[in-house]
Amino acid sequence: MGTHFKGLKKEICALNSFIKLMRAADSLNSKVNNELAKVGLSESQFNVLDALYHLGPLTQKDLGKKLLRSGGNITMVIDNLEKRRYVKRKRWKDDRRFYIVHITEKGEEKIKNVLPGQVKLITEQMNGLNKNEQLELQKLCKKVGLKD
Repeated sequence: MGTHFKGLKKEICALNSFIKLMRAADSLNSKVNNELAKVGLSESQFNVLDALYHLGPLTQKDLGKKLLRSGGNITMVIDNLEKRRYVKRKRWKDDRRFYIVHITEKGEEKIKNVLPGQVKLITEQMNGLNKNEQLELQKLCKKVGLKD
């Protein structure tokens, strides 16, 4: 279903493209989030654990930038992960105003158990596109997302 907007062809095309992109992203995101909920993680919690697992310790500010989250939101996510002992915060020795967030052994164990299922689900969902189409999709998303 496209837009019922009455405007220039260029505007209608842009709106229809946007609607289809958002619906596809929402559908995929919903499936991913449902699987994460089954293992007791939110999308943000998973993303923090994944970033720390692959990139190593990061400041809260850097985590927020990496995950496109506000300072308040990332603090709440880290608070919840810390309560579950998946991460720990340490003051940065060079500047005590900053915390460095580290993944714990328990957090590493959690991400190692969850990540393969996420990779499998995403791979299955992307099977509708061949490799070249997936590469083209990556380029197009980057082109649209980095326009500003």
